Amino acid sequence: MASAASAAERTQTEQEHHDSLQAHFKPNVSADEIEQVFHLKRAQPLLQVFTALFHGGFDGVLVRLLVLRELAADTSSAAFTRPDINQKLGYLLPESLETVLMRLRTNQLLAWDAQHAVYRVTPMARNVLSAIDSLLSLGQTEDEAEMGFLLSQVAGAQAVGGVSVEQLQHLLGRLTDLTEEFSDAIASGSEFRLRTAQAKWNLACDWVEKGSEIILAITRDENADSATHRAAQAIGRAQSTLLNMQGMFSRALNQIERQRVHLGQSGLSTTDIKRWLLRHEDLASLADGAIDQPVMPLFSTPAEMIDVAETELLIERAAGIAQTGLPTGQDAPTTINDAPAMQLELDDWLARLSDFADLAKAPAGARSVAIHEALLPATFAVASYRASMLPLLGDTSEASLQGATAKLARLPVSFEPTDAMIQLSDPHVAAMSIASLSLDLESGPADE
Repeated sequence: MASAASAAERTQTEQEHHDSLQAHFKPNVSADEIEQVFHLKRAQPLLQVFTALFHGGFDGVLVRLLVLRELAADTSSAAFTRPDINQKLGYLLPESLETVLMRLRTNQLLAWDAQHAVYRVTPMARNVLSAIDSLLSLGQTEDEAEMGFLLSQVAGAQAVGGVSVEQLQHLLGRLTDLTEEFSDAIASGSEFRLRTAQAKWNLACDWVEKGSEIILAITRDENADSATHRAAQAIGRAQSTLLNMQGMFSRALNQIERQRVHLGQSGLSTTDIKRWLLRHEDLASLADGAIDQPVMPLFSTPAEMIDVAETELLIERAAGIAQTGLPTGQDAPTTINDAPAMQLELDDWLARLSDFADLAKAPAGARSVAIHEALLPATFAVASYRASMLPLLGDTSEASLQGATAKLARLPVSFEPTDAMIQLSDPHVAAMSIASLSLDLESGPADE
């Protein structure tokens, strides 16, 4: 009779659970017909473990994880008596510790051995803690692409031969999100957003290189089903799309470089000003001391406003009446401006590079020259202007145009920069990046 009553109670509980779940679906749809519902119901014991751990406030969750991690971390013994637990977790109140142990024991995270009167950490609890620790450890690293945990799950599953389509789909979804994020950054035209996205793209490419071998192994696995093969192939295509965005970043940054506005002859640009402003947390503090006296507002009564408006109206009418006939003609001032100063600098710079690119005029063996020798001697403003023209060398889109910059882009000269600096004994320029200009012999002679 007791077993029959227990079975009836269990059947009633399952029916109530099914009814509460069905309440979330449309009347003509059965919850059991959904494939994902079947998979989630099959994993009900594991999901109940997570519910037991993470149900309630954050403080309660923290205490439960603390107790379970402390017990699982002790590998000297597989069983713990209650005095051992009290000694190990002596910093907790006895009432709180008793509540946590009861909850962990009720939800099969701790097993109670009544014969020996000891607690044991269950295998399911160790699996749950291992997954949580993996996520916590990867979350502490600088993984802005947020692909490390997903890729580690795929790699671990592949190593034991149990990779699932769902794990591959999660990785594919993250790659798609990153591709859309980078495309939006490129379309925005913002230099700072582009450079931030490019740094994140470099991190994502590092993870792509680590995951390429795993995806290749999955596609070559004869035991994998067709759905797994399709998901792996889709990940490969998404990785290719992500890697091909390097050219898009370069073109967008070159376009911004050509459109950058320089402030007079100072060599500074609007980008330099914005970068300097971003380093200040409180921009309002820059105005401290800039205004000697506060602004004093002036107020006018309606009568005074009417008087002023009437005076202004009469003055305009009087001025209109006094002006009769056309004004006397004047000769336009004569100005002489042969060419802008910046155009002369560009022509001079183009002539120097053309002489270097001319193989007939270049001395034997002179195929490369250091960048500071090519830019100097000159003032800081002229040297900065010449340096701003260097990214145009070899630019195919600029070379298809007309003008002096197009001639500069068609020169068979390549610009090879580095990240290092070199100290100079120049009166205007103290240091400069180490770079060189080299003749591109495969391109042939310079375009006349």
